[in-house]
Amino acid sequence: MATLESVQAKIAKLQAQATALAARDSTRVIGKIRDLMEQHSLTVADIEASLGKRRGRKSAVSSPAKQAASAAKYADPRTGATWSGHGRAPAWIAQAKDRSKFLIAETAAKSAATAQKTPKTGKYVRGPQPPMYQDPRTGVTWSGRGRAPAWIASAKDRTKFLIAAASKSAGTPKAS
Repeated sequence: MATLESVQAKIAKLQAQATALAARDSTRVIGKIRDLMEQHSLTVADIEASLGKRRGRKSAVSSPAKQAASAAKYADPRTGATWSGHGRAPAWIAQAKDRSKFLIAETAAKSAATAQKTPKTGKYVRGPQPPMYQDPRTGVTWSGRGRAPAWIASAKDRTKFLIAAASKSAGTPKAS
C-alpha cells in the first residue's frame, strides 16, 4: 500500500516532468512563430497593433458600462431573486402597482437622491422672458432672446429700443 509521502514524491516528480515538457514545447513553438514572423516580415509592434482590433461581437463581460447598466435594481423579499429593471418583468413583480417596495436599498437611496436634486441655477432662465426691447412705431416687443426681429436686427445701437422697466432692472439708464 502506498503512503502519502510516496504519492507526494511521485506528484512532485511528475510536475517537474510536466514543466520540462512545457518549456521544451514552448521553445519549439516560439521558434516557429519567429520563423513565420521573418517569413512575412512582421514585427512585434504589428502583432500588438492587431490585438486591439477584434472581430465579431464583444461580450457583455468585457464592457464595464454594460455591467453597471444591468445591475440588479429590484429584489424579491421572499426568494431573493433579482431583476435589473430591463426586459420583461418577472412574475413576482409584474402585477405590483408600486415597485418601490422591491427596490434594493442602495438603488432606492440613489433614486431618492436624484429625485431631490435641485435644478441647476445659472444665467439662463427657461421659459418666456419679459420684454426688454420695444419698437416705438408699432409697439411690438422682444425679450432679447432668440433671433432678433427685423425692426431691431439692423440697428447698430439697440439702446434706443430699450423698455424703461427693463433698463432699470438691468441697471442701465435709458438712453434719450
